[in-house]
Amino acid sequence: MSSIPDIAYTIAVWAAPVLFAITLHEAAHGWVANRLGDPTAKSLGRITINPIKHIDPMGTVVVPLFLAMVSPFVMGWAKPVPVQPRYFESPLLDMALVAVAGPVSNFLMACIWAMFIQLTYLSLDHTSLQVFLVEMGKNGIIINVVLMVLNLLPIPPLDGGRVVAGILPPNLAAPYMQLERFGMMVILLLLVSGILGKILWPMVQYFVSFIGLIFGL
Repeated sequence: MSSIPDIAYTIAVWAAPVLFAITLHEAAHGWVANRLGDPTAKSLGRITINPIKHIDPMGTVVVPLFLAMVSPFVMGWAKPVPVQPRYFESPLLDMALVAVAGPVSNFLMACIWAMFIQLTYLSLDHTSLQVFLVEMGKNGIIINVVLMVLNLLPIPPLDGGRVVAGILPPNLAAPYMQLERFGMMVILLLLVSGILGKILWPMVQYFVSFIGLIFGL
C-alpha cells in the first residue's frame, strides 16, 4: 500500500495536468460553439480555464486520482458544455466542428507540456524540483493524448461519434446518434474487459512518441 507521502506526491504531480486537460477540453467546445453562433456556453461562464466551472467531482477528481495510483491508464471527464444545435446554420456539421475542438485542444496542450519540459531542462539543474516538473510535464502529455485518442473513438456520445454524425448523410446520422443512449455502457464494458486499453494504448504510444520526436524529448 502506498504511503501518505507517496499519495501526496502522486496527487501533486497529476493535479495540474488533469485539471488543465479536462477543463480546457470543455472550454474549447464552448469557444467553438460560440464562434458558430451558440451563446449557451458563454452565457453560463463555461468558456474559461477556471476549473471550478468545469469540475465534475467524480470524473475530474476521484476517478483520475484513483487510476493514477493503481493503474498506468488515467482518464477522467468534466461537466459537459451545453450546446444548442438550433443556433447553428448547419447543425450536424457545426456540431462536428464543436466536437473535434476538444481533441484538438488536447493535442495542442500535449505540445505545450512538451515545451514546458524543454524549458525545465534548460532553466533548472538536476534538482528534485526539475525531476518533479519534468514528471508533471510527462503526465501532461500522457493525459492529453489519452483524452484526445479516447474522445476520437467513433462511439456516441464521445466527440468522435459526433464527428462521424457530422459527415454522415442526415438519414444515417439520426439513427447513428440514437446509439448515444448505449454509448457509456459500451465504453465501460470495453474498459472492464480490457479491450479499451488494447485499442487505445498503441495509438497513445504513437502520439506520445510523435510529440517527443517533434520536441526532442
